[in-house]
Amino acid sequence: MTKLSHRIPTTPWRASGTWALRPRMVLPLVLGLSMFGLGEGLLVVAHWGATPWTVFAQGIARHAHISLGWSTAAISCVVLVLWFPLRERPGFGTIANLIIIAYVLDLSSSSLAEPSNDVLKAIYVVVAVLLIGVGSALYLTCGLGPGPRDGLMTSLHRRFGISVVYVRLTLEVAVLVIGWLLGGTVGVGTAFFDATIGFCIGLSLRVLDVAVEKR
Repeated sequence: MTKLSHRIPTTPWRASGTWALRPRMVLPLVLGLSMFGLGEGLLVVAHWGATPWTVFAQGIARHAHISLGWSTAAISCVVLVLWFPLRERPGFGTIANLIIIAYVLDLSSSSLAEPSNDVLKAIYVVVAVLLIGVGSALYLTCGLGPGPRDGLMTSLHRRFGISVVYVRLTLEVAVLVIGWLLGGTVGVGTAFFDATIGFCIGLSLRVLDVAVEKR
């Protein structure tokens, strides 16, 4: 049985600093973030519930009368502003995360065909989690800085000494509830994502680790 990875492996495309972008990092960075955005889009199109932050973005988009992509980007910008009093600094990957995920999410959620039955919806949800898991692993191994939401989580952890687990849980429950109250879609897809995404990222990191070791 393949073990899950509990660490981020050192890869040939890992940066030496969060702004030390090199050509070899571009493909895994852009591919990883694009896969993440596409996975988010599939969850939205399936209408079985999105990820907590996307539920929040749906609620904001509904009341601000903007697209889901613009709502996602706006939320990321606000989260970045919260970084500064916590002494967190963005990297190239942070900015790429904000732009690429919002763009691909907007494009995929507005152009993909809505599944016509429950079987197709289930396939969309499973594929979405796989895409987000693999995309997260590729992005994380670039070492170009955390995404806006991850950076907020880790900086709150460092500043107040609260477990990352509790910080993440509190943030995700808060945005999920607010998003739901604002009209975002919560459902079985949300629950499935929350229950499986950690395992999917861990397995994806493990596969990358093994692949790098074999090289």
